[in-house]
Amino acid sequence: MTLALKDIRHGLFRFVLTCFGLGLLMTVVLAMIGIYNGLVADALAAVKAPRADLWVVESGTRGPFAEASSIPADTRDAVARMPGVAEAGAIAYQTVETAHAGEPLRLYVIGYETGHPGGPDRIVAGRGIGASHFELVADRKTGLVPGDTIRLGRTRYSVVGLVEGAMNSGGDPAVYVTLTDALDLQTELAPAAMRVQAARGGQPVKSASVAAILVRTTPNADVDLLTATIREWKHLGALTQADQEKVLLVSVVDKARRQIGLFLGILLTVSAVVIALIIYTMTMEKLKQIATLKLIGAPDRTIIGLIVQQALILGAAGWGIGVGLILLVKDDFPRRVVLEPFNVVVLAGIIVIVCLAASALGVRAAMKVDPATALGS
Repeated sequence: MTLALKDIRHGLFRFVLTCFGLGLLMTVVLAMIGIYNGLVADALAAVKAPRADLWVVESGTRGPFAEASSIPADTRDAVARMPGVAEAGAIAYQTVETAHAGEPLRLYVIGYETGHPGGPDRIVAGRGIGASHFELVADRKTGLVPGDTIRLGRTRYSVVGLVEGAMNSGGDPAVYVTLTDALDLQTELAPAAMRVQAARGGQPVKSASVAAILVRTTPNADVDLLTATIREWKHLGALTQADQEKVLLVSVVDKARRQIGLFLGILLTVSAVVIALIIYTMTMEKLKQIATLKLIGAPDRTIIGLIVQQALILGAAGWGIGVGLILLVKDDFPRRVVLEPFNVVVLAGIIVIVCLAASALGVRAAMKVDPATALGS
């Protein structure tokens, strides 16, 4: 190790630059891993937040995320009376484009019945919705804070609380409003559209409906039997929590997930090649010094140790710089970046394997060096 460190100090500036460049490459690799994890986490966020056991949707659909689902709001009462149902709540989803602080803001509006499943899982700042109208709880990613007001449709809402990690599969941050406000927003027509509808002799309002009924079952309830009963006697669709998560991953975000996964695989391959080339080049540049070591009688294990130790130091430094940089900048990405300790450890293992493989190429070249080379000009 002493010999490896002395050689590094001999060309310290160049070695530091190499480590920094490798660290930037590791930052990109970790960012792609985090984006991949974040895509999956965002897709499942809206499904996991209500902690439902069963999703009741429009018959013949796999809504409300993979397909549009529209059912009457009073369906909740019929479902709540079924055996095995502990709680039931109607919920509505819609995407709204508005503006805040002079910038466009795209929001995923979730309407829920207070006191029933579907509301914010955990308030991290402020409070939950306490009024029946014109209050909302927003995700931190919206940039809103308690006390702000924002226009949704033709109505201004007061922000009373904040949550974290609430968004849809597209990465749009969520806001929670009461179901009544959500249905009003859903059925609201612009004045010009109302005049056109009235002139045509129709009702100047759109019909209101909810996207799904969230069900929490009683302990020991037979979820499969309840699902079959809802489908047969209520003429509705029903998906378990596991089914809904599978639909999201297989149907909604599958292509994006596979594309990012493929790009991550390519990036890891490129990183491995770059690390191997760097280590091999460092070895080839020291061939004359290695020949000198052989000439003065240094054992092979000393030369092998020099190459392997420098390769591992280079890999460890690049990995450390990459982890530090991604932790500094990950919160500034437009989409959520989720890095698990497992991901970081696996990447460290991959770097060790690559460094050892690249060292083997360098060692092979070093072992072939003729000691007489050290006497050449």
